[in-house]
Amino acid sequence: MPQAVRPPLPPRPPELAAQPAWRSVEFISDLHLAANMPATRAALQAFLAATDADAVFILGDLFEVWVGDDSRFDAFESGCVDALAGASAQRPLYFMVGNRDFLAGHAFCAAAGLRALSDPTVLVAFGQRWLLSHGDALCVDDVDYQRFRAEVRSPSWQRAFLTQPLAHRRTVARQLRDASDQRRRAMAVDGWADVDTAAARVWLTGAGAPTLIHGHTHRPGDHDLGDGLRRLVLSDWDLDGDPQRRRAEVLRLDAAGVHRRSLAAGTGRA
Repeated sequence: MPQAVRPPLPPRPPELAAQPAWRSVEFISDLHLAANMPATRAALQAFLAATDADAVFILGDLFEVWVGDDSRFDAFESGCVDALAGASAQRPLYFMVGNRDFLAGHAFCAAAGLRALSDPTVLVAFGQRWLLSHGDALCVDDVDYQRFRAEVRSPSWQRAFLTQPLAHRRTVARQLRDASDQRRRAMAVDGWADVDTAAARVWLTGAGAPTLIHGHTHRPGDHDLGDGLRRLVLSDWDLDGDPQRRRAEVLRLDAAGVHRRSLAAGTGRA
């Protein structure tokens, strides 16, 4: 079995200090927006219009796939950009790329009014430090994925890929997505890799933060990592699939702590 590699933590993860006037912030991730997910997209727009949080953090995989910022002019992507830009005029929207939309860059963020976050980033808010990440870099037991991640995150790979015609990039992305879905279905039998506890503890200790907030795994929960450390896992969103399995959860943070609520119809929870 290939040996897992521990992901290094930047010596000093960048820090973001909450504004003194902020009373609450909210976190979402893994919406996997696509043209065939109209209900999920509508739920995001409704959430952004209705929330009273002072800032919203999107921790990766906002899109099912993003093949370059020039795609933002196509119909579906353009509609999403316009919706985000309208919401960002009301409150700060922070965005961290995930494993499906890691090619989202400065042009996309500027057009959508998003404030880009490095992975990881420390949020200093409500008297505590919170380590924010998409989470995929911490799934160290998925060695094949970590090798793929290292390749596609390299500047040389991205430069070469982004020089290809947009239609070709979409074809390649569809092939990669199909392969990823097949791997996930195969791994579901034995259980796919989760965030590694030891790696998460190293990241938290290095960042001087007791709590990690992340997405990626689609396994929402609250995990005690020992020694006062824990990780909070965000829900993925899917309001277009099986009605019995629809989900769209928001994690809210304020001076009183963290609270989860579901936006899925019939499953409201504070």
